[in-house]
Amino acid sequence: MTPTQWVGLIGAILVIAVVARLLRLSESRLSTTAAARAHAERLLAGFVSGRALVSEDASAALVAGNGTVAVLVRDKHRVRAGRMVPPLRLGEAIEGVAIRTGAGLFGSVVLRGVLVEDVRALEASVPPLTVH
Repeated sequence: MTPTQWVGLIGAILVIAVVARLLRLSESRLSTTAAARAHAERLLAGFVSGRALVSEDASAALVAGNGTVAVLVRDKHRVRAGRMVPPLRLGEAIEGVAIRTGAGLFGSVVLRGVLVEDVRALEASVPPLTVH
């Protein structure tokens, strides 16, 4: 191969790597309520999403579902999800509201730009959990 071909090959590999990285990052974004609902339904078996709240920094979200609330957290290149049964344990945070999950995987999740009243309204939209 000539030096020009080598430069072209390396350039093509770099472009492909950058595009692949951008695509992976966009998959883990929680920037819209629609994206949060889609992640909750994909990650939690049998989850049917309803109303959603998204942190203004797109790092976390809450999604009302069928008897539970999905807690979503963005972790580098992926989104992790868990379920909580209302009422949620809330704490004050300077940036917004903190949800104390009690789970080692999540700990306390802060939804920036979200008010306690917003979370309570989301909880109120969750139908009671029924056991069959």
